[in-house]
Amino acid sequence: MRIGMALNYSGGFKETVAELGDYEKAGLDIVFVAEVYTFDAVSQMGYIAARTERLQIASGILPIYSRTPALLAMTAAGLDYVSDGRFTLGIGASGPQVIEGFHGVPYTAPLGRTREIIEICRKVWRRERLEHSGKHYTMPLQGGTGLGKPLKLINHPVRERIPIVIAAIGPQNVELTAELAEGWEPIFFMPEKSGDVWGASLAAGKSRRDPALGELDIIAQAVLAIGDDVDDVLELGRPMAALYIGGMGAKGKNFYNDLARRYGYEKEAEQIQDLYLEGKKDEAAALVPRELLEKMSLVGSEGHVRERLAAMREAGVTTLNVTPFARTHEERLALIEKIKDLAA
Repeated sequence: MRIGMALNYSGGFKETVAELGDYEKAGLDIVFVAEVYTFDAVSQMGYIAARTERLQIASGILPIYSRTPALLAMTAAGLDYVSDGRFTLGIGASGPQVIEGFHGVPYTAPLGRTREIIEICRKVWRRERLEHSGKHYTMPLQGGTGLGKPLKLINHPVRERIPIVIAAIGPQNVELTAELAEGWEPIFFMPEKSGDVWGASLAAGKSRRDPALGELDIIAQAVLAIGDDVDDVLELGRPMAALYIGGMGAKGKNFYNDLARRYGYEKEAEQIQDLYLEGKKDEAAALVPRELLEKMSLVGSEGHVRERLAAMREAGVTTLNVTPFARTHEERLALIEKIKDLAA
């Protein structure tokens, strides 16, 4: 089981990256860099590539709407080149608040666009002349000046099959991921309930999966704290969970609220959303089910964490994307070393 970590995008980036070398030595396998509405992720990943040697680097995620498919492919090829083949292209639809609010483009057809983007990226990496006629993208453009022509990537990529990971939680999107991508990154992963929620979608997608893709890499996120006095760490997850379940979207258009309902927390999900949208964030956070926080985390005694790791492994998790909670940098490094050992 690989051990990954998400890079903090709201703090001092250079200071955070300066510590990555220590995490690399401690056994960290992969770092995920988000792109929300802060500094772009690409410049940061290039910086990480220059400051590390072994660490895998993944976008976690690049939104599919903010770049053309060809630019996504070029970016991935460039990052794979400067990192000597250590890059993974993580993509996702993000949400309408960011895509329409910040980027100013319509949030439409996420499934169809994702499918076409994957096809286009792989054509570019194979250095085929780029011709694509789809529902959402057409290259060369029809109309315009009429001067567009099929082109192929000038440089030779390090790999013609750069791994693609898709952030997905909806049934159809998970099915598409299991069919086409190398990896799947869900949010709020509860191993005991993952089969009930996603099992049918994963099975349907895998039934059409090209064997050349290999087994699907399942990437679960988890807060990490090991000890006999760390239960309070779980409480720190309440505001973030409430933000997603209650505030990411509107009534009837919140993917994370839908997931909480599918997990069986229908009443809590509705109450959290109502309170959050009313501006009562603390009250909303207080209603986040303790069980949800516990089951999607690695927080507790070493024995308890071993049990949670076993549950994750039983659910098919192959990469753990952890957030180590401790007072000092040295203690966080020790957590990475420990979870690396426990997951071996």
